[in-house]
Amino acid sequence: MQELHNALLIHNPNAGSGGNARRVKVDEARRILEARGIQADLAETTAPGEAIEIARRASTDGRQLENGHRVPLALLPAGTANVLAKELELSWDIPKAAEQLARGEVRDIALGLATPLEEPEKARYFLSVAGAGPDGRITYSVDLELKARLGILAYWWQGAREVFNYKFHHFRVSIEGQSREVSLVIVGRTKHYGGPFKITTKADLFEDQFEFVGLTTQSGLKYLSYLPTLWFGDLRKEEGVYFWKSDRLVSEPTNEAPIYAQIDGEPLARLPVEFRIVPRALRLLVPGPAQLPSGAK
Repeated sequence: MQELHNALLIHNPNAGSGGNARRVKVDEARRILEARGIQADLAETTAPGEAIEIARRASTDGRQLENGHRVPLALLPAGTANVLAKELELSWDIPKAAEQLARGEVRDIALGLATPLEEPEKARYFLSVAGAGPDGRITYSVDLELKARLGILAYWWQGAREVFNYKFHHFRVSIEGQSREVSLVIVGRTKHYGGPFKITTKADLFEDQFEFVGLTTQSGLKYLSYLPTLWFGDLRKEEGVYFWKSDRLVSEPTNEAPIYAQIDGEPLARLPVEFRIVPRALRLLVPGPAQLPSGAK
């Protein structure tokens, strides 16, 4: 942290909820970082995809560590599900998260790379969770205005609708020379999935592997029946549920039915899609331990 002297806070005012109240919190976080010797400026996005261009410009404008190589990323949680914040045990209170980050350390981690095999130019990196099947369909179908108002509840509302409308077609997943037909595959870099649930519980953000889970059922009601076991952490005991680890997986359709993939809760493309690990792809600022109250031991 001694070598980190400047930062750019890229803020999406439409992420999650909060409006002007959240802008106040972000500005408070900026002052906390400056008190720790990190000059921080604020850049607010105005259109979808603009954060990518802002980050690209920032990487060449002095937002640098170790002589400009591989600018580190940090997270102040203000999104819909905040999966990465949960994984890092980072406070959802933005100023408190800034305090944790100011005491943190930079670590190298792998990223997932999802490549649509028929449209490789649409390849995208992802940090937490990807998948194909009904969760991909949900990301394509969710009402964006409803998402802005309700946050993660919009995904659950859309998911409830898909239980009765989605056909749960099988598709093929192939890994290390073996294949299986499934109706859903989850590609986990993190233990957390969304909301209160943990699915790929043996995934490790600091390991160069995914954990995958595949479900074979084609019944929407069967999917609903998994929710209690998922809540209690017993999904691995269920019939028709398979877990495995690897650094690469290919998902491809077995017929003309469209199967959609998603990355970190955003739509990607129709199958076929390759998911693979890219080692040491990102420098991530990991939060330090919580600060004890004055006088505590």
